[in-house]
Amino acid sequence: MNKQNHFSPLWLALSAVVGIFIGTFYANHFGGNRLSIINSGTNKLNNLLHIVDDQYVDTVDVADLVEKAVPQLLSELDPHSVYISAKDKQMAEDDLRGSFSGVGIEFIIRKDTLRVQNVIKNGPSERAGVLAGDKIVEVDDSAFVGKTLTNEEAMHRLKGPKDTKVKLGIVRRGEKELRYITVTRGEIPMKSVNALYMLDDETGYIRIKNFGENTYPELLIALAQLAQEDFSNLVIDLRGNTGGYLGSAVQIANEFLPKNQLIVYTEGRRSPRQEYRSDGRGSYQNIPLVVLIDEGSASASEILAGAIQDNDRGTIIGRRSFGKGLVQQPIEFNDGSLMRLTIARYYSPSGRCIQKPYTSGQDKNYEEDLMIRYQHGEFFSQDSIKHTGPEFKTTNGRVVYGGGGITPDIFVGEDTTAYTSYYKEASLSGLILQFCYDYTDDHRAELAANGDFVALEKYLKRQNIVEKFVSYADRQGLKRRNLLIQRSYRLLERALISRLIYNVLDEQAWIEFLNVDDPAIKETLKLFKEGNAFPTGEE
Repeated sequence: MNKQNHFSPLWLALSAVVGIFIGTFYANHFGGNRLSIINSGTNKLNNLLHIVDDQYVDTVDVADLVEKAVPQLLSELDPHSVYISAKDKQMAEDDLRGSFSGVGIEFIIRKDTLRVQNVIKNGPSERAGVLAGDKIVEVDDSAFVGKTLTNEEAMHRLKGPKDTKVKLGIVRRGEKELRYITVTRGEIPMKSVNALYMLDDETGYIRIKNFGENTYPELLIALAQLAQEDFSNLVIDLRGNTGGYLGSAVQIANEFLPKNQLIVYTEGRRSPRQEYRSDGRGSYQNIPLVVLIDEGSASASEILAGAIQDNDRGTIIGRRSFGKGLVQQPIEFNDGSLMRLTIARYYSPSGRCIQKPYTSGQDKNYEEDLMIRYQHGEFFSQDSIKHTGPEFKTTNGRVVYGGGGITPDIFVGEDTTAYTSYYKEASLSGLILQFCYDYTDDHRAELAANGDFVALEKYLKRQNIVEKFVSYADRQGLKRRNLLIQRSYRLLERALISRLIYNVLDEQAWIEFLNVDDPAIKETLKLFKEGNAFPTGEE
């Protein structure tokens, strides 16, 4: 045997080791070392699932196990990294789309039966003859009642591709026979701007309930309508707006800001700083502006409010916002499900992080934050607001605070003088909603005869609606307590009338009614009258 042949196995072994080393080096530096770590963890998870599938005492649906495990895994990261199954994906996306395909009704489920609360005007169900108050008990000749009936199941059965048909079996008040109506599904518009009108001769009002695909064009249309009424002040109401698309918030902020103003920026460990700035093309850069927020205003709402506040472009009125400032990137899986993974944080122009603190995805204090705020008195007193972050400065040098959410320039607390344990129980138990549905169903014709919210309010007061509710609630187990009822009379009456207006008229009428004696609206009109809508100088 010659020397060359003698050393061949050694050279082959050395070459293999060098090759592995070089391959590992390139994989780590150019393929990303993170992938090796993930693959290692994945192997462990795969091995675990394989062992369970192979050796567990009972038969296991591994796919179902994965579906249940993935949300738990993501929940360990932060409160907003989530997994959405394929069957829930469509529902999760519909709210932010400009439209979806369905039958066009609003419904509630009571006593294991789906009841039509409102029929969307000019929608498929109205054209087919479905009426508010109808009970849908069959869908495509299959029973549609019982304890298994859920909101999710109802939407799954009633939604569907455009121009497909669905046969509804309906029980209608006053009719003994089951009525069958075939509805051809169609596009149902999903409006983001759910109210616009003039608060007075000079002040336009626009309420935005979320930031979807069509929010920006809807806002432009609303502004054009208000321009026909010569508005010179503007209120944008974001109370209860839980957010939506970043792009929509940026487009709207751009309408009100001069050129090259920072609107928001995002930054994360693997996401370099990305800035969003105004282009100077906005048509409403000089109009006096107020933005209304509360603890229900989150995400894109906070981006818009923060941009207006930090650039001293307008006044923020209300209560501290929710504090949701994490950026999620949607990542789809082959089966149609998706993960929304947090990749960065939102920062307002002054540099404050919008996200409130959290320790993990399952932080109990985070989940109960609004209740903790309520118990601390933050909803009622500005002095009770606990800022956890440092001070920042607006363009004009005013102090604003980090640590989560947008703190308003003018605080408007909830009125607690009429709040009693009776009113709390009536609200939280759902009795007010139940009563209002039943009352609407029993008196639909008389209620509908009142063409606007002013007439309907007067009619309901003459009916002594509070007393009717108290008697109803007493029969349902909420005992009459006359002193507490008297103290909460105004709150009870407002809650009952507002809900009945919503049931009989529409969302716009409901909002207009609530705004009549709203403290934040009163504070806004006072501010405009005094000419102080543009914040200036250091506070």
